[in-house]
Amino acid sequence: MRKSKIENGMIYPILTTEVRFEQDIVQVRQRARQIGALLGFDSQTQTRIATAVSEIARNAFKYAGGGKVEFFVEGESPQVFRTRISDSGPGIPDLPTVLGPNFRSQTGAGMGLAAAKRLMDEVQIDSAPDRGTAVQLIKQFSKLMPALSAIELNKLLDKLARQIPEDPYAEIQQQNQELLRTLDELRQRQEELVQLNQELEDTNRGVVALYAELNDKAESLQREGELKTSFLSNMSHEFRTPLTTILSISEILLNRIDGELSPEQDKQVNFIRKSAESLAELVDDSLDLAKVEAGKVTVRVTDFEVEDLFSALRGMMRPLLPQNSPVSLIFEVPLEVPTLTTDEGKVSQILRNLISNALKFTEAGEVRVAAEMGEGGMVTFSVADTGIGIPPADQTRVFEEFVQVENHLQKGVKGTGLGLSLCRKMAEFLGGSIEIESSPGVGSTFLVNLPIAYVGDSEVSAEISGSQPEETGRAMENLRSAGRDRTPKVLIVKEQKSFSVFGERLAGRNSLYCDVRRQRW
Repeated sequence: MRKSKIENGMIYPILTTEVRFEQDIVQVRQRARQIGALLGFDSQTQTRIATAVSEIARNAFKYAGGGKVEFFVEGESPQVFRTRISDSGPGIPDLPTVLGPNFRSQTGAGMGLAAAKRLMDEVQIDSAPDRGTAVQLIKQFSKLMPALSAIELNKLLDKLARQIPEDPYAEIQQQNQELLRTLDELRQRQEELVQLNQELEDTNRGVVALYAELNDKAESLQREGELKTSFLSNMSHEFRTPLTTILSISEILLNRIDGELSPEQDKQVNFIRKSAESLAELVDDSLDLAKVEAGKVTVRVTDFEVEDLFSALRGMMRPLLPQNSPVSLIFEVPLEVPTLTTDEGKVSQILRNLISNALKFTEAGEVRVAAEMGEGGMVTFSVADTGIGIPPADQTRVFEEFVQVENHLQKGVKGTGLGLSLCRKMAEFLGGSIEIESSPGVGSTFLVNLPIAYVGDSEVSAEISGSQPEETGRAMENLRSAGRDRTPKVLIVKEQKSFSVFGERLAGRNSLYCDVRRQRW
């Protein structure tokens, strides 16, 4: 059964044996195990090889009445162990179906092949009706196993020839021991699997608890947001009346309605008025922000031209530039921009905030305002300046509430830190977005992308917040009665006495009849 080396030293035949009787299957299994041990495979791999060889040898005996088993070592580096089991039986008529994953046979055909494919690195099958079947089982040498030379393989053949096949019962006993070891390994793996499942259950419980905590956090954040919005709204409403009073009375004093002021008094009243104006700006921004966050902004959709919008903005923003200013405010003529159908007031408010910021932080150069068509039915407004710019790390922060980037111009300008946050939320409310492109020392460009036509719900009529129907009716009746009386009147329907003082002074100065009715709205 021993053969010499063939094919230029690439194939080393180890052993050839025949399967004629059922006990030959046991001997083939023994020989496969012995050869695997002599080649240096570990005990687990020896068992895999022996089991695969015996399964295919059993198929050859069962379906073809017997066959031939050949063992080879191939190659030099890397080397593989190949076993070829061939028979001259009827063959396999439909091999792809037998090898398919869904094949089920009543006789057990195909099960041995499936087992061999799981145990070996590669299984090659050649079969056709009436031509028999040849199955080659391939096991690669481990990278830790040294390559065997021809001399070493010849020594291996000598050792194999001296090994007498053991009694078939001994092989069965060996197989039983292997089964017991396999069962023990399966038991250990089952225990590991149970432990792993327990750990996964603990992890799942932790994840569920984490999700519950996150939900609680989300609800808490939502409540905090609602409380913040409510606080901003109520605070803004409550601050408006005393601020209006301060502004009104300071106007009375500055207009000398109650007499002349000394230069120092004039200076101090101007300080009061400027401080009140800054606080009023903060209140207005806070109120607008609260309305946007609460979704209570009323969108008044109208048709307007961008050129008309720019013309109005030019008139409003020019006074912000001092005489002989080194900064130029330029509005480019919009080209090929269609009529917009959205809230002109809110678009104007967004651009006013951006232009105002650009003028504050531009020491020299220009602030350029433009509009052009974008993609997907959008129009892009741009406000570009040659100012101090914004560092990359702060370009996201500037859109947060009450955030002001530190710079050498910050102390000389007034601001609340709410303008850009309000701009972004208003742009999103109108269905658009706002972006920034900026380089420190070069300048900034803010891009506002808005849809040409607003697609959300719009509401044209204004609301009278906080008024009760019967009180509103009485107030309107007062206005109607005043209209029937031809005598010029000033009707003051305000609870605050300080505001009434302003009305009385103003009416007295203009020789009007003042009917003060403190109606609580």
